[in-house]
Order: sequence, then C-alpha cells, then structure tokens
Amino acid sequence: MNRIDSILKEALDKVKTAELDTIENIRIEYLGKKGKITEILKTLSSLSIEEKKQIGSEINAAKDALNDAVESKKKEITNKLLEEKMKNEKIDVSSAFSFTFPKGHYHIISRTIEEMSDIFVSLGFDVSQGREIETDWYNFEALNIPKDHPARDTQDTFYLENSSNLLRTHTSPAQIHIMEESKPPIKVIVPGRVYRNEATDATHSAIFHQIEGLVVGEKVTFAELKGTLSLFIHRLFGQELDLRFRPSHFQFTEPSAEVDIKCVLCGGKGCRVCKGSGWLEMLGCGMVHPNVFRAVKYDPEKYTGYAFGLGVERFAMFKYGIDDMRVLYENDLRVLRQF
Repeated sequence: MNRIDSILKEALDKVKTAELDTIENIRIEYLGKKGKITEILKTLSSLSIEEKKQIGSEINAAKDALNDAVESKKKEITNKLLEEKMKNEKIDVSSAFSFTFPKGHYHIISRTIEEMSDIFVSLGFDVSQGREIETDWYNFEALNIPKDHPARDTQDTFYLENSSNLLRTHTSPAQIHIMEESKPPIKVIVPGRVYRNEATDATHSAIFHQIEGLVVGEKVTFAELKGTLSLFIHRLFGQELDLRFRPSHFQFTEPSAEVDIKCVLCGGKGCRVCKGSGWLEMLGCGMVHPNVFRAVKYDPEKYTGYAFGLGVERFAMFKYGIDDMRVLYENDLRVLRQF
C-alpha cells in the first residue's frame, strides 16, 4: 500500500507539469497494460482474500484519482490554449462594412405629444394612459351622451364584432376611469389614439391622436381653464400668437368653448387651410357637466372642474407647417428628417 501511494504521488506530480502532447503518455505509463499501477495487480496472487480486497480497493482508488487528474489537466490546458487563440485571433468586424445603415427618425407625432405633455407637466399635470377599447357606458353614457342623442351621429364608431365594446372615439372616457379610481383634487392629461369610421383625406383620418385634460377640485373656475390653455398655446406657438375662446356646445361640459388661434400659415390674412377666415379651430373645452360628476358619484355641489380635448395631428400640422395630414402617416424619412 505504501508502494501504491508512492507511485500515485509520482504520477500526480508528472501530471501537474505535463503538456497536452505528453499527458496521455503519463496515463499509459501508469495505467496501461504494462503500467506501474497495473503491474502491482500481478503481485496479489500470493495474498489472502482479505488482503486482495483491501489492496485491490486501494489500486482502484489510485486509478480513479489519476484518471481524474489527467482529465482535469487536459481541460485546463485546452481552455488555456483556447483563450490564447481567441486573444491573438480577434477580428475587427467593423472594418468589414464599407457603408452605414440609414438611421430612423423621431416621428413628428411622438415629438409633438412629448412637447405638449412637457408643457402640461410643468403646469402641475400628471400624465396617465387610457384604454383604447371601451364600453358604451364609458365612451358615451357616463359622459352625458344617452343612446338616442344626436351627438353620437357626429362620431362614427367602430364596434367590435360580436361584442358590445368599441374602439374609443375620443380620449374623454379616461375622465370617467380616473374619477372612479381617485378622489379630488385631480389634475391630469391623457394622450392616446382614438378611432372614427371616416374617410382619410388631407384633414381627416380614421386613426388619430388626442390629449385629454381634466382638472377637478373645489372652486375650480372657467378663468383657470382660460389661463391654463392660453399659457399652453403661447408656450407651444409663441407669446405673440393671437387666440380666442368662442362659445360652443359639448354634451359633457357646460359651459363649453372652442379655442381658435390666428392662422399660423397665412398670418391671419386668409388661406385655403383656414378657409379664408384667418383663424384655426384648435380644441374644445369647458366646465365638467354636473351629470358627469353624478355618473362617478361626485357631489356637483361640492366639486367643480374643467376638461379639454385637443387633436395632436392638428397641432403638429400647424406647428410644422404641414397642410396634409396624410404626410404624418407615410413615414417617409425624407419628410421626417425635415423636422
């Protein structure tokens, strides 16, 4: 047994300093048919059965230890050689390309939504996300538009097949969700896509974007609404721009108004886009109707609020001097790079 230990130690020492092309020779030297450890087995014939078992067990353990050491050393050497090869044979693939790929561009609509949202955030508004698939209740009835009301005729609606749900026709349903889920004070905008079943032309699209605004609290006034929207428009288009509020009617606000700006394309002189009036209709707004508050179980005697909705494409077109909405959806990089 002392001899086995001595031979194993000798073999392991050789393995530690072996190279890849010599390590297999070491295995053969000790474990081959005429190997040093194998030769010991030939001397066991004169021993008792118990001695044979004990020494045989030691020899098998020595063989396993040497095999493990050889395999471990092989792996160590192979990994080291691979690392050196990878280090010395690096290829700079960037030099293989003699041309550059064209880059994308930040879309005008995304840019406009971000710019408009930043202004409202600076005025203390939060930004929320609405739902594009709505029920009739949220899209119409909770907003004081009953089933037989003619206001529904102005919003050609996409209803989902085999369902009572629909694609929202405006971002106003977000008002109802927000008021159901929270209590005043509320000051939030909701950007998002809306859908109407209408033909696409220079000023209309079946899919477009709006930003909804809602402010609710105690003693919120129409004067605050006018101040907020005036500040927003002047920050977006410049302080020198003229604007006006005109009385209007929306089923979910009372009183209601529309906001016009002096035509930015003709300077108010009259053109095709402003239809010769010198003014451009930009957004609708008003004080939240008491029936809308009742739909969300708000006390209209305690709370007041205002809401507004504006079309992102309309603002983008007038800000960047675009006279055809379809340009915004063609995604022509030659056009997008101009803005």
